Amino acid sequence: MVGGPAKLERMALNIDDLRLRARRRLPRAVFDFIDGAAEDEVTLRRNRAAFGRHALVPRVGIDVSSVDLATSVLGERLPAPLVLAPTGLCGMATSRGEIATARAATDAGIRWAASCLSSVTLEEIASEAPGEHWFQLYVWKDRGVTQKLIERAAASGYRVLVVTLDVPVLGQRERDVRSGATIPPRVTLRNAIDTLRCPRWLWTIWRGPRVTFANVTPADGSVSLKPFALSPFVNSLFDPAVTWKDLEWIRRLWKGPLAVKGVMSAQDARLSVEHGADAVIVSNHGGRQLDDAPGSLEVLPEIAEAIGSRVEVLFDGGIRRGADMAKALALGARACMIGRPYLYGLAAAGQAGVADAIRILLGELRRAMALMGCKRVADLGRACLRPASASDSS
Repeated sequence: MVGGPAKLERMALNIDDLRLRARRRLPRAVFDFIDGAAEDEVTLRRNRAAFGRHALVPRVGIDVSSVDLATSVLGERLPAPLVLAPTGLCGMATSRGEIATARAATDAGIRWAASCLSSVTLEEIASEAPGEHWFQLYVWKDRGVTQKLIERAAASGYRVLVVTLDVPVLGQRERDVRSGATIPPRVTLRNAIDTLRCPRWLWTIWRGPRVTFANVTPADGSVSLKPFALSPFVNSLFDPAVTWKDLEWIRRLWKGPLAVKGVMSAQDARLSVEHGADAVIVSNHGGRQLDDAPGSLEVLPEIAEAIGSRVEVLFDGGIRRGADMAKALALGARACMIGRPYLYGLAAAGQAGVADAIRILLGELRRAMALMGCKRVADLGRACLRPASASDSS
């Protein structure tokens, strides 16, 4: 059951409210790290524009006094078709942000996927915020590191492994380059005024542990990382030679449910299933990888048609409203994932802000379903949608 609204200065009415508060409370470089995308950010805009090409069909004369959002995802019954997507370095939004996020998801009864690039170790998350969490994995050049992360996730009780395959190299995120963003963030002459205008964020980050990639940084201090730019560091670790054979290898190591994230074509969806996936996550990495790619919603129907009868299809990319969730579910998604919406909440108000993002989206979804005459998630299908007018989708 989702808790009450967060104690913010005024109740957030929508995700855009949370985004505005995050923008006010974060230094520009940190906000752009969360909000930005690759190159010209065309893919980011297409993610949003794709929803505008579909209109919801209202229905009347149907008893919708009880609307049930419950669904099953990878063998588990959940109260709503929502999963918090893996996002690296939640500690940039607020100190130890992964702990706050995990607790908010557990309180809501939904699931969250911890990133292997988290600012808190996967063991700390499992210990301090216990729940049925998922764990997201990249394939590293050092396969020993990759295998160790899988073993650590299993030992810590993570239920689902999410293998992200769309980062053979890191996309060029130009906002980060222009702002001189580093991990961990640092105050320089260039950004001093902008950073000092955010005393609450600065105090929280200063008091907390050093923001870095906790899962791959030795805890004994044998490696001392000075502030570094994200792209060169990540490219030095990730392997551009990853193939489907690596997924087969991971499948043999991981005994639980396995989802492949970053799939944007029916061909790759079929290959994911052939090489051991139990679910496919339709995602273009929030527009942060290949620019000028299709919006995730544009390719969802063809992927759902190709593999939806064999494995579960989850959707990730551009959701800002419950109505967006309704459209993705109607086009074949089993559940929806969000990234930026809960990060905005995390930056705005910590755990309470994440809870607020969840509350907002699920409240909007419930209301949209009632007005569409859909009493259950299973009632959402192609008949619930119509093409939107050209002026609406432009």
